[in-house]
Amino acid sequence: MSTTRFPAFRSAALLAALVSVAPFASAQVRLSESTGVNLFNNNCTSCHGKPPADRAPAEEVIRQMPPERIYEAITTGAMKNMALKLNDDDKRLLAEYMGGRKLDKGDTGDAKNMPNVCASHPAVRDLTAPAWNGWGDLSNTRFQPGKAAGLSAGQVSRLKLKWAFGFPGATALYGETVVDGRVYVSSNAGYVYSLDAETGCVHWSFHSAAVVRSGVTVGVPRAGSARVVAYFGDIRGNEYALDATNGELIWKTSADSQPLARITGNTRLYQGRLYVPIASLEEDESRSAVHVCCTFRGAVVALDAETGKQIWKTYTIPEEPKFIKKNSMGVDYMGPSGAGVWTTPIVDTKRRALYFGTGNSFSEPAPTSDSIMALNMDTGKILWWKQAWANDVWHGGCMQTIPGRPVTAGPGRGPGRGNQPPYPADNCVSKTGPDWDYAASPNLATMKDGRTVIIASPKQAVVRALDPDKKGETIWEQDIARGIGGGAGETVFGGAVDDQSVYFGLQLGNGLVALNLADGVEKWFLPLKTPEAMAQHRGVVAAVSVIPGAFFAGGMDGILRAVSPGNGQPIWEFDTAQEFQTVNGVKAKGGSIGAAGPVIANGMVFVGSGYVGFQNGVPGNVLLAFAPSFLLK
Repeated sequence: MSTTRFPAFRSAALLAALVSVAPFASAQVRLSESTGVNLFNNNCTSCHGKPPADRAPAEEVIRQMPPERIYEAITTGAMKNMALKLNDDDKRLLAEYMGGRKLDKGDTGDAKNMPNVCASHPAVRDLTAPAWNGWGDLSNTRFQPGKAAGLSAGQVSRLKLKWAFGFPGATALYGETVVDGRVYVSSNAGYVYSLDAETGCVHWSFHSAAVVRSGVTVGVPRAGSARVVAYFGDIRGNEYALDATNGELIWKTSADSQPLARITGNTRLYQGRLYVPIASLEEDESRSAVHVCCTFRGAVVALDAETGKQIWKTYTIPEEPKFIKKNSMGVDYMGPSGAGVWTTPIVDTKRRALYFGTGNSFSEPAPTSDSIMALNMDTGKILWWKQAWANDVWHGGCMQTIPGRPVTAGPGRGPGRGNQPPYPADNCVSKTGPDWDYAASPNLATMKDGRTVIIASPKQAVVRALDPDKKGETIWEQDIARGIGGGAGETVFGGAVDDQSVYFGLQLGNGLVALNLADGVEKWFLPLKTPEAMAQHRGVVAAVSVIPGAFFAGGMDGILRAVSPGNGQPIWEFDTAQEFQTVNGVKAKGGSIGAAGPVIANGMVFVGSGYVGFQNGVPGNVLLAFAPSFLLK
C-alpha cells in the first residue's frame, strides 16, 4: 500500500469566508472558494508541501497560526520576497484561507471595542423561558409553538425592525440561538457573540481559532449543574464549550483530526452528551491536481458535555480509505471516501436513536452515501440507513453528470487552474454523480394516526416520509422540484413541519411549497417575486421556520417573508438587502439570507442577512431583530 499524502492545505469557510471584501460588495461579485486553494498550491507548496523544505514550516504548522501572523510574514516579514508577485488582496486571502478566519488586526470585532456593551450581565439560568436553541427542538421540526413564539398572524403583519447589529469585517452570517433573553450568533469574522435579545447590547464576544459555521447550542452539561454552557464547532473540526453567561472557554477539543474536517451542522446536547456531526470540504479542494483523492469519511462523534472527552465515534463509511492506484500524475488515488454529515442530527428520545443525512461519495461508491442514517445514541452502532441516490460519486476536479442535462465536457479534462496542470481524468469515475446528497437537515414528525415519520429531502427535492420503526421504509414520497440542478441544490438547508404540513423553500423553483404530512400531496405552491436589483439571486436556500399562523422564509434576494401556512397567502415581508444603522455603530448592510434562516422566540423574529455560499449570494454583515410595532419602545 502506498503512503497516504494528506492535503497541503485546509479549508477555511464557505465562499464569503475566504475573500477579503467589504460588507457592501456589489451583488455581482462572485467569490471563488477555490481561489485560496490555488494561491497556496501555486505559491507555497514548493517549500511548505510534504515534505517541507529545510527550515520551512509544514502546512499543518502554518494552519495553526492566526491569519494576522501569516499576513505579516508575507507582507513585511521573512516571506516578503517570496510573495512579491502577489497583490495585497491575494495576500489577505491567502492569510485568511490558511488562518481559518478573517483578518482582525486590532481586535476590531471584540466586544470591548463596541459602544453598546450591556450595563449588566445577569447569569443565564432560565432554560424554560421561550427559546430557539440551535436548530430548534430535538426533532428538528423548526416549529415554534404559539406560547413560545409569542406572535399571532396579526402581530406578524405588524412586525417592524427593532434593532440591527453590525459585524465588523464580516461578509457572511450563519445561525442564531435564543435562550433566556440572549441571542448567540456567529459570522465569518471569527467571533461568537452573546447579545441581549431586547436591545442588541453585547454581553460578550469570543474569538475562535477558526470560523464558527455551525449554530450554538445552549444547556447544562449534566443534570443538576448550576453552570449553563454554550457549545459549537468550527470549520477545523474543533468543538468548544463556553460559559454561556460570560463567554469564558471551558474546554476545546478536536472532534476529527482529518485535515479538511469541519463542523457545519448544529451540535446536539442530550443527557450530558454532545452529538457532533462531521463534514468536510475535501470534495471541493480535491480539485487540486496534486491532492490525494480522497481520504475523508463522515462521522458523528459523542462527547462528554462536561469534559469534551470522546465517548464514541461512528464513521458513515465503516471501511477505511485504502490505496487503489497511482493516477497518471503519480499521485495516490484512494477510497471509499465522502458521506460527510452536513446536517443537524435528530434526537429521537423514545427510540434512543439519532437520525441524520449523509453526503455524496468523493472517489469510489459508498452504499451509505446520500442516505438517511440511524445510530444508537448510547453506543453509536449503525441501526440502519436508507440511500436516496446510489453511486453519487463526485468531487471538484470532475464534471457533474446531472440527469436531464447534457455533459459538456469529459471528467477531469478541463484546463488547469492558475499554474496547475489539467486535472487527471483517471481521478474521476466513468460516470460521475449529480452531487444530490442530504444538505437539508431532516425533521421528525408525528402523523395523525400516531406514526412517527422522518421527513427528508436530498438536494434534488424529492421529499420522503420514512418509517424509523421499519429501517427507513418509505411511507410516501413527493417530487417538489421546479428545476433540475446539481450540487447547488433545490432544497438546501432544511424544511419545517407542524402537525398537518411539511414546508420547504426552493432555490431553482424560487418559491415556497407546503405538503400534506399524512400523504405528501402538495397543498400549495407560491412563486416568489424577486426584486430587479437581485434578479441574479433568486430562490430560498436558508432553512424555513413555522409558528401557528405564519410560515417564515428568507430568500437569496434578501427578502424575509411570512406567509399563511394554510394557503401561502402573503402576510408580511421585509427587504434586508439595504444599509442599516446599528446599535453598535458598525456600518452594516444586508444581502442574501442563507444557512439557518429566521428564528422566532418570545415575540421577536431574528435573521442574519449576508450569505454567499455555493449559490452566489450577496455578502452582508447584519443581524436584524423584529417585533410588532406596538411593542417597540
